[in-house]
Amino acid sequence: MNLRPIVIVLVCAALLFSSGCSILPENEPATLYRLPSSDLQPVNPSSDSLTTRQRLAVAAPQAGYLLSSNRIVVYPEGNVVNVYEGARWQEDAPELLQTRLITGLQQSRLFASVSSDSLPSERLLLSELRHFQSDYATHPPTVKIQLDVQLVSTQNRTSIAAQSFTTSAQSISTDIPDVVNAFGIASDELAEELINWLANQEEGNTLDEASTD
Repeated sequence: MNLRPIVIVLVCAALLFSSGCSILPENEPATLYRLPSSDLQPVNPSSDSLTTRQRLAVAAPQAGYLLSSNRIVVYPEGNVVNVYEGARWQEDAPELLQTRLITGLQQSRLFASVSSDSLPSERLLLSELRHFQSDYATHPPTVKIQLDVQLVSTQNRTSIAAQSFTTSAQSISTDIPDVVNAFGIASDELAEELINWLANQEEGNTLDEASTD
């Protein structure tokens, strides 16, 4: 029996493994996308004390398994859930949206300061991300975002108010960059609705505190 061919195969295999090479095709690197955003207008609260008294912390939203990743989720048809191939968010979706909300709230000038929940504050915004995907129920697809939020007092850990926000924006095409732009539009709308809601909550809370003085 001639063992030479077998020896040659074993030697080649050893060289491949030792050099870190692989005979399997490598996956193509994914394109990373950031969440597009536009500047939001400052809010003009009726009470001057609103902008100087309260500090707001925004926690990263809680989310399910798939939405907690940096995959861009898509509903292609019916009850099928999938992700775009070769495309990723630059960070996990909850952190991506947290950054967008913090930026929008800072631009609104509604609070004395707005930061992540790692810094001290009088108000804490907790949330759960229920939807953050493109949906091919329309063509081109429509981006849908649903965020359930709860405003909490950090002084006594009591809930001040809660609300659910749902926004959407249709992409101009099926191209991933256009879908990403639709995510940005829907996120901007979500930030605006959240800011207006928070302004009403803080104004009502200020009036209640003034009536008890």
